[in-house]
Amino acid sequence: MSNEKLSQAVVKRKIDPFTTIIPLVCILVLCAYFIIAPDNSTAALEVIRSFLGDKMGAYYLIIGLGFFLVSLWLSYSEIGQITVGNPGEKPQYGFFSWGAMVFTCGLASDILFYSFCEWIYYYEEPHVLGFGDINEWAPTFPLYHWSLIPWSFYAVLAACFGFMLHVRGCHKQKYSEACRPMLGKYTDGPLGKVIDLLAVIALIAGTATTFSIATPLLSMVITDLFGVAGSKFVSIGILLVVCGIYTCSVMNGLKGVNFLSKICMGLFGFLLTFVFLFGGEARFSFETGVTSVGNMVQNFIGLSTWTDATRSEAGFAQNWTIFYWAYWMVWCVAAPFFMGMISRGRTIKQVIMGSYVFGTASTLISFIVLGNFGLGMKVHGRFDAVAQYHANGDDLYQTIIDIIHQLPMCTVFLFVLALAMFAFYATSFDSITMVASNYSYKNMDNDEMASKKMKLFWAFLLIMLPIALIFSEGTMANLQTVSIIAAFPIGIVMVLIVASFIKDANTYIEESEKKKNKK
Repeated sequence: MSNEKLSQAVVKRKIDPFTTIIPLVCILVLCAYFIIAPDNSTAALEVIRSFLGDKMGAYYLIIGLGFFLVSLWLSYSEIGQITVGNPGEKPQYGFFSWGAMVFTCGLASDILFYSFCEWIYYYEEPHVLGFGDINEWAPTFPLYHWSLIPWSFYAVLAACFGFMLHVRGCHKQKYSEACRPMLGKYTDGPLGKVIDLLAVIALIAGTATTFSIATPLLSMVITDLFGVAGSKFVSIGILLVVCGIYTCSVMNGLKGVNFLSKICMGLFGFLLTFVFLFGGEARFSFETGVTSVGNMVQNFIGLSTWTDATRSEAGFAQNWTIFYWAYWMVWCVAAPFFMGMISRGRTIKQVIMGSYVFGTASTLISFIVLGNFGLGMKVHGRFDAVAQYHANGDDLYQTIIDIIHQLPMCTVFLFVLALAMFAFYATSFDSITMVASNYSYKNMDNDEMASKKMKLFWAFLLIMLPIALIFSEGTMANLQTVSIIAAFPIGIVMVLIVASFIKDANTYIEESEKKKNKK
């Protein structure tokens, strides 16, 4: 047998059909169900969402606050001094390169989208009005929903996976493997298989939700720039272009991801600088941002534990906070795994605090600059985005375009925005494709890469459900429900992973102390 055939045979033996074939079947079934029976699928999802989001909502809030507190404890405990790799090893990537990949590997496209508009949702919300001046609190809630707790999910799990890959040298790059210190031999049995399947399903749910949330804005930008009538085929064309970009990037491995992430940060920086300097609301944006950060910090524990037990606020906690925590949780299958892969040479504390510094800071700046630009124009009587939102039939995407039209040289801004969104989508999904491809093998060294055929398989698999949903009217909204459903079991696994990491890290510290004493 030739070396090439032998290599192919080895790869075939390594492929895990449980995390490749079953997800493919699930995708095909979901596509068929959403298209053939949209009404039935909506009804079924709403029943499950009502139970999980309404009856079990406190579960998501407890996990969220718990992860944030654990992140602080880990950083400043003895565990925080552990190097992700060999003791004393230098970081594999410089801080900017590493931070750019950290920020862009997850929900960067959604952060860009919500930065423009989330304050509009809260401006007439009774619960937010109850806090005081709406011009101070409408921009406060977006900062809370997109900063410390969401990024704590990523930061803590990135440390867990980095330790598993680069310290313990794990040969199975799977969600279940991170639970081995607690599950022991059961990791290799049915329980481990179920954990891995749940992880892949959550990954697919998160992918489809992201495409459904921000793609309509990109479609509107393209329509506005080129005068093309909006249609399903425009949206499909956008998805295919994005798929092509991230497929080409991921085929080049981490070099391609690193290069694309730097382009993203350059485009992102241009957009923020343009709005801040030329939007005419620089002072207001900065001062409102300072006030909003202060509001969030002062009320952080109260916001993180408010369940609306009496349901007096029309389900605000369930529709917003709980959804966002669930949304970030389903993305915890891929983004933190990728962050752990690229964190070799950093300490646990540097991984966690670095994620906060780069990820949270970039997110806060985006909301403060882009969001407060629209709010500032309303306060100063230049443009009322809230009234325009209602005039547009509560079409948020058209309202964002109307806000952008208030900028000088808005055509230039729209063009760069389109490029940035394409790039953000691509960087998010090339990291997901890379993780999912590695996930599809039974055994794999931490510095080994999946085959190009496996990357191509996942590149197309991840785009299938969003394309199918375009043909199913009304089912895009169901994806928020899918995220809440998928996040429920994933939350349990996330807690198990952290417990396993703490146990294994303490064992590692004891082993290191024994080695020092022997010397």
